Amino acid sequence: MKNAITPEAAADLIPSGAVVMIGGFMGVGSPHRLIDALVAAGRGELTIIANDTARPGFGIGRLISAGLVSRVIASHIGLNPDTQKGMLSGAIAVELVPQGTLAERIRSAGFGLGGVLTKTGLGTLAADGQRIIEIDGEEWLYAPPLAADFALLHADRADYNGNLTYQLTATNFNPLMAMAAKTVICEPREILPVGAIPPDAVDTPGVLVDHLIRRAA
Repeated sequence: MKNAITPEAAADLIPSGAVVMIGGFMGVGSPHRLIDALVAAGRGELTIIANDTARPGFGIGRLISAGLVSRVIASHIGLNPDTQKGMLSGAIAVELVPQGTLAERIRSAGFGLGGVLTKTGLGTLAADGQRIIEIDGEEWLYAPPLAADFALLHADRADYNGNLTYQLTATNFNPLMAMAAKTVICEPREILPVGAIPPDAVDTPGVLVDHLIRRAA
């Protein structure tokens, strides 16, 4: 059984300089109350691994606007001019990774693999400085695994064992990130009694989840 904690208590667990995965696609499927608490706590020099940085003042964009992020690993930053300005000024180091490759790099960390081989990005800027491996006369781009200190997730439902279910497109990166971080913190829409979620409906098993965020009052 897991005791649900406040967003503020969860933010206290995350130090400045941490590597943090955050689920969501343009904020859909992101843990917004937890992000707000992290902004209020003023944790800085964060490395954020996510699909994107949302938009200014919303979702992950709140961390960017607050100047708390020193590095971003994401598939795109096109809708957040604050991230773009930070990259151009040198305030934020940005590593752009093709979306499928990003997902596979996170998955490989969660599955204990040594990385993935892909042709995506070969012959483009994405391959600059990267390791190229030749197999049977074909070139492959080596993409190393991506792990994190913390994964901050959003789920539709949880039970007090930490079993999670997601809803539709809000699923996105959340299940992969749950497997690739040392500490997993989930902000569910609702928390149900143990047994209320059928075993075959569980998307992320509770053994992977360390903390649940209690519902707003």
